[in-house]
Amino acid sequence: MTHHPPLVAVTRLLDRPVDLVAFAGSDGVLFSRAGRGFAGRGVAVRVPRAGVAEALDAIGVDDPVERPGTGPVAVGALPFRPGGHAELVVPALLVGTDAQGATWATTVAPAGATPDPVREVEAALAGQADQVRPAGPGGFEVRATRSPTEWMDAVAAAVSRIRAGHLEKVVLAREVVVTADAPISVAAVLARLARSYPDCFLYLVDGFCGASPELLVSRAGDVVRAQPMAGTAPRSGEPEADHRAAAALLASPGYRHEHQVTIDAVHDTLLRFSSYVDYEPEPSVVALANVVHLATSVEGRLSHPPASVLELVEALHPTPAVCGRPTDVALQVIDDLEGFDRGRYAGAVGWVDARGNGEFAVSIRGAAIDGVRAVVVGGNGIVADSDPATELVETRAKMQAMLSAIVRP
Repeated sequence: MTHHPPLVAVTRLLDRPVDLVAFAGSDGVLFSRAGRGFAGRGVAVRVPRAGVAEALDAIGVDDPVERPGTGPVAVGALPFRPGGHAELVVPALLVGTDAQGATWATTVAPAGATPDPVREVEAALAGQADQVRPAGPGGFEVRATRSPTEWMDAVAAAVSRIRAGHLEKVVLAREVVVTADAPISVAAVLARLARSYPDCFLYLVDGFCGASPELLVSRAGDVVRAQPMAGTAPRSGEPEADHRAAAALLASPGYRHEHQVTIDAVHDTLLRFSSYVDYEPEPSVVALANVVHLATSVEGRLSHPPASVLELVEALHPTPAVCGRPTDVALQVIDDLEGFDRGRYAGAVGWVDARGNGEFAVSIRGAAIDGVRAVVVGGNGIVADSDPATELVETRAKMQAMLSAIVRP
């Protein structure tokens, strides 16, 4: 039996900011929003989802910084299907930045061979500066795996089941495959997303990358937050038309009901772990480059001892915003009508530290990129009065974020 020396995490403050998107490159890990978050390179260890807490707890810690996200951190993208297999990555080198402006680096290595985090970051940045970036693709083929008519037929079938009283809502997604004439640069895609969607959660784990607008849950100490989104309308780029679309979204009884169903589900789930949970009395409109969403901020105080962020993710996922309601019936309808395996789409992506702090976004507006191929998925909430043609247009608007970032020269 091979004996592996114990791992040790060493954290030190950095005296300068680091561009997290650039640091992650194409083969690292990334979870950041507006320059705050994490970027990592290399793999110290991969751990199954069920063993993350034990694995992080087993790593020795040299951490004079002692902030949420310092010490050993695991980053991962969990699949949509509840209970599906997932591994999280503990990066060998991780850079973190928080909302207070602190920046730090953590190395995770066998005891007795622990490198200096500051020097490791400087060496990594110097190596990136010397890299020659290959030319990107010049041509692309974009193909839906199901025709628009077939997908609209699936929506109509879902509406029939809802009207028959089998369920209240289901989210149906569709899949588009992009094939390029040269390898697609994940780093270039993320850089474009960072420019176009600066307020979204940028993420990258094992080739799965994107820009999610939706916070599933965060935990810092005993404070828990979420920002569910449900109810979407495309943007035209014309200010007056976009203003009317946002106003119509807020005034729509159907969209407001769809949104409230999700808010109630998140509130009631978090309340099981908390001494109190509250949410904004009225939703706000979050405007992105391609769509507008209804969103509501939720905040609470966890009971002691506080649940870890991964426990909260397990309890919340899948929300009605990505699955439907009731959950078990919606999952069956998705299996019957959707026609493909979602994989990590509409799952959860984020990070957790050894103290149970962390932040996870809903893994939407993303793509699985492997060499010359990228798979992009977008979905919509289907209710009793949904119109298949309108839902098709909305999925195109949602997928535009990733498609534009991939095929843009």
